[in-house]
Amino acid sequence: MISDTELPSTRPYLIRALYEWCSENGFTPYVAVKVDNSVQVPREYVQGGEIVLNVSMDATSSLKLGNEFIEFKARFGGKPRDIMVPIHRVMAIYARENGQGMAFPVSDDDVVPSTPLTPVGVKDAKVVEGDEPTPPSTSPARPALKRIK
Repeated sequence: MISDTELPSTRPYLIRALYEWCSENGFTPYVAVKVDNSVQVPREYVQGGEIVLNVSMDATSSLKLGNEFIEFKARFGGKPRDIMVPIHRVMAIYARENGQGMAFPVSDDDVVPSTPLTPVGVKDAKVVEGDEPTPPSTSPARPALKRIK
């Protein structure tokens, strides 16, 4: 008989199930992550040691919901980034529209994977003209719409 310490975690299976439920019902799946050195995310978007990631099909490419990691490519501020989140750092997965989902316990004492993670840069990315985000307007006036017939 297998002891509890040898059983694989149910967390990756529950994350995949809730991701599928969100996607099939037209909801936007969000993943809340407790960030540490094992998490590869844009640090400038981390607040209070946490980050919430939109993992919908529209927001990501090459999404892999594995047993050890969640991996995908996404754009942050117009820049393509490779994201890698160890499953044990996922705090919750939920639907943005109604908040339904599941939370998971995450402690700072969780075991870190034995292989150290190294940051991966985007070397082959090319800037496409018109791809830069537009700066926010500083004028206090309301935006105007023009009717075209």
